[in-house]
Amino acid sequence: MSNVLISGGCGFIGRNLAAALLRRGDRVRVLDNLSVGTREELEEIAVIDTGTQWPDTSDVVQLMVGDIRDMGACQVSVAGADAVVHLAAQCGVISSIDDPVFDCETNVLGIVNILKACVDNKAKQFVFASSSAPLGDTVPPVHEEMVPKPLSPYGAAKLAGEGYCSAFSGSYGLNSIALRFSNVYGPGSYHKGSVVALFFKRALGGEPLVIYGNGNQTRDFIYIDDLRNAILCGLDADVGGEVFQIATFRENTVNRIAELVKLLVERDTDKTVEITYEGERTGEIIRSFSDITKAREMLGYQPAVGLEEGMERTWDWFRNLYTNKGLL
Repeated sequence: MSNVLISGGCGFIGRNLAAALLRRGDRVRVLDNLSVGTREELEEIAVIDTGTQWPDTSDVVQLMVGDIRDMGACQVSVAGADAVVHLAAQCGVISSIDDPVFDCETNVLGIVNILKACVDNKAKQFVFASSSAPLGDTVPPVHEEMVPKPLSPYGAAKLAGEGYCSAFSGSYGLNSIALRFSNVYGPGSYHKGSVVALFFKRALGGEPLVIYGNGNQTRDFIYIDDLRNAILCGLDADVGGEVFQIATFRENTVNRIAELVKLLVERDTDKTVEITYEGERTGEIIRSFSDITKAREMLGYQPAVGLEEGMERTWDWFRNLYTNKGLL
């Protein structure tokens, strides 16, 4: 049994990870500023404790409300932790272009604060949620040996986070690794602004699916269960200072996602789904998918859920949510 802190644990990935950690018998604490995820959503997976001591049982999650930009909050939340999974972040490319200072404060100062708290409190393991954004617009499949060239402040901040993980591993002996998440989707993703969740919400709301550019831009879409399992692999690995691509090694277009959403929604409802196109957005990468050989070999990571199956599961969750709310 380990004590695991999840920063940003009220979010989509954090809740799924917390549930998995509880199932395997770990004790879980969450640090979250509740700017996106909510206490009510966290309560869907476990009883919430707001005390200061680690939970005694594996059916309780301790919630500490605070911000990673606050060193005091980081120190208090990391105290007693064996491992930290750092998910809290400003997550938008476009948002980072609109406000690069806030992006830096959250994504750079935030990780420095929590890494320093890990060293001060003698945590043993640190897993950082990074992204392929540090690599910029490169010829895919992307891999860990490519030279980074970020196109957005978000990508630059994630690259800085990877650098600090390496530095804290080298300078302080903290077993810290960076996992470059590809585009995650799945049940429970209502608050995500990524394309799968956004398209389902727009389709169910009677709005068109808006594609920026020609729709042939590609991403490597990873189902939440596979991403969660990659984090668990990272928590159990002794490979400090390493960076790993976490994806499926498959390339799919935004047009393909729109077509699947249209097919699923029109198949199971009386709604007609329209797809429209607008101009390309600044800072977005045209093609991206990842070579996951290193993660397979060093972490034992292996994705298991294909796009069609994952989209069906995600659609079932959105349909049930809207039905239960009387919106469908």
